[in-house]
Amino acid sequence: MKTITPHRPPRQRGFTLVEIMIVVVIIGLLAAMAIPAFQKIVASSQNNAVIKNLRQMADATERYYHEHGVTSVSSAALVGTDPTQYVLPFATVAGETYTSDLVQNLPITASGVAGVRTITYFTP
Repeated sequence: MKTITPHRPPRQRGFTLVEIMIVVVIIGLLAAMAIPAFQKIVASSQNNAVIKNLRQMADATERYYHEHGVTSVSSAALVGTDPTQYVLPFATVAGETYTSDLVQNLPITASGVAGVRTITYFTP
């Protein structure tokens, strides 16, 4: 006697369109949460690097004022590789520009940080 088994369609392999769409939506949500956090961290690290540069400039100006008995100096006299200069050249971090003429008791400013921010450092 011959046994007849019901015909089963062959098993389909792969993912359905709905499953793929769900994965795409989840990845999109994760990216939407991660990108702003990453941008915030980048801006914070840029700000910290610029503040470090401003601090170096402020320290150099104070030393220059005390050694030369003046109340203003050009940043070109402070930054460079000549042994008479006080600060080694530093690379800009986010396309910023620093105050070129420094005056005692006035803040030092870095403008155009990442094209939009201005950071001011007040000397103590």
